[in-house]
Amino acid sequence: MMVEVIDAKGLVLGRLSTYVAKRLLREMDLQLAIINADKAIVSGNRKMVIESYIDRRRLNHQRKGPYFPRQPDRILKRTVRGMLPIKLPKGRQAFKRLKVYIGIPTELAKEKTTKVKVAMKDNLEHFVELGEISKALGAKFQEG
Repeated sequence: MMVEVIDAKGLVLGRLSTYVAKRLLREMDLQLAIINADKAIVSGNRKMVIESYIDRRRLNHQRKGPYFPRQPDRILKRTVRGMLPIKLPKGRQAFKRLKVYIGIPTELAKEKTTKVKVAMKDNLEHFVELGEISKALGAKFQEG
């Protein structure tokens, strides 16, 4: 199985997620690994973006859900999951082939990363890093 590594540093979360979801559905022998999830960005006014994530997190119920994550790698993975047909077998299989990491893990440090030009920020003035959103949600993680 082919492993492809994508560096999320400076990439827009939504654009990256759609790109990844399409690739996973199209190529069934592809395994994707996304590194530097905490450096991905969400476009928009800083205060409004953080408030919307906090509101989403408040919807949580311990036993019933819906469950919204705090960690940046899990937020990115959840965003991709929302763009996959997770109730169908092909969507579940595609989701299992996705790995997301905070920072750069040692086993992927020497791998060549793929550039995703579609997801690059194009002169965005207002944006927030995913790591900053996670810290506002109360996550504790070590930056890579």
